[in-house]
Amino acid sequence: MSEQDDGTISTDGMSAPLANGEDTAPAAGLISQYVKDLSFENPNAPAIYQNQIPPAIDVQFNIASAQVGEDVYEIVLRIEVKAEAEGTVAFLVDLSYAGLFGLRNFPAEHLQPFLLAEAPRLIFPFARRVLADAIRDGGFPPLMLEPIDFGGAFMAQQESGDVMGTIGTA
Repeated sequence: MSEQDDGTISTDGMSAPLANGEDTAPAAGLISQYVKDLSFENPNAPAIYQNQIPPAIDVQFNIASAQVGEDVYEIVLRIEVKAEAEGTVAFLVDLSYAGLFGLRNFPAEHLQPFLLAEAPRLIFPFARRVLADAIRDGGFPPLMLEPIDFGGAFMAQQESGDVMGTIGTA
């Protein structure tokens, strides 16, 4: 069976038109995105603002996916940032940023790569902005995270044999 340029399907050389409204092509769309959880802690204010040493920044991320409806999946990108200067915590941020994705006619072998690599890549710029704004609002220079290679993280997860519905840094 092959699809012809005129929208017909050929079976054994015979052409038959597609049923009215039939759509079998894979499709993905971002339905909504939102802050699911946000925590900012500035435990040593105001003394930390007197510190002249730039803080060391540790960034961890994790991705989780869950089916929440027929052909609808929630992707949660969790980013944790800890900044320390001379053994003193400057700030802690824990952000869970989520996106709802509608997926139709997706081949099973492409579902997990999309959910754990491509979907987080699409929502990351928005999560990065929320994170930068929270840190700036806490009295620190905004932290602009470099893009994360979600595809590389997914491939590393696959190579390690971990085929769960989450990926992240340890």
